[in-house]
Amino acid sequence: MTGTTTAERRMTTERGTTVDRPRTTTVGRLWALGQAELVLLARNRTAVFVALLVPLAMVLAMKTTLERIDLGGTGLTVTGMALTGGIGMVLMQVVYMNLVAAYVARREDLVLKRLRTGEVTDWEILTGTALPSVVLALVQTALMVLAGAAAFGLGAPKRPELFIAGMLSGSVLLAALAALTSVATRTVQTSQITTLPLFLVSMIGSGLFVPLEVLPDRVASVCELLPVTGVMTLVRAGWLGGVDGSDLLRAGIAALAWTVFAVFAVQRWFRWEPRR
Repeated sequence: MTGTTTAERRMTTERGTTVDRPRTTTVGRLWALGQAELVLLARNRTAVFVALLVPLAMVLAMKTTLERIDLGGTGLTVTGMALTGGIGMVLMQVVYMNLVAAYVARREDLVLKRLRTGEVTDWEILTGTALPSVVLALVQTALMVLAGAAAFGLGAPKRPELFIAGMLSGSVLLAALAALTSVATRTVQTSQITTLPLFLVSMIGSGLFVPLEVLPDRVASVCELLPVTGVMTLVRAGWLGGVDGSDLLRAGIAALAWTVFAVFAVQRWFRWEPRR
């Protein structure tokens, strides 16, 4: 028998004829799906505009809002809260809102259905579709950290392991929530409506615009249970510090619980075919 070729090969039978086909790898399939999705994202000028410019505009709006709030006694600064809130806006706009539209568009165009007939698995399809948005969000976050350190004196993240954990958990959580939201979204146009509830709740109650420290204790306790609050607590603690161990533990548990729930819900209810 001859030696193994550079690519693994599998044998299939089609109409009685043996066909030798190369077996692809998970990394290769994800890379191909990510490249294709990146091309589609680049062609969507509206999505590119929202992903690149809207989060920056929201940072300026947050800074103006925070200047009117008394942060005395909280240990927080306007610049620190504006930039960490900006990271939350990047996750919401670039990952969550952009991916809802992407999943719906691919579903309605029968792209998802066709992909499932091949070798690629369901989770590879969802992950490959999300890759460009997640990478873009991480790049924008890195630029914000560099700007905060160079221009605003915030310095490098004090707890980089917490910062990285917050960004990774936030990316996975919001990608899963995007897939889940697409179930209730009939068209790409209506995705602007179906994404609003989570966006507004997170913006107001998860520490993006208004720090939880300035809210009444009971309201803050409820807000700690929201999907994005745990992620934002980890991101802020990782960059700025100032969060005690018990708060970090609750934030980590909340982020993990919401991620597990979202992944389970996607596995159970995600729609692969167009809504009729």
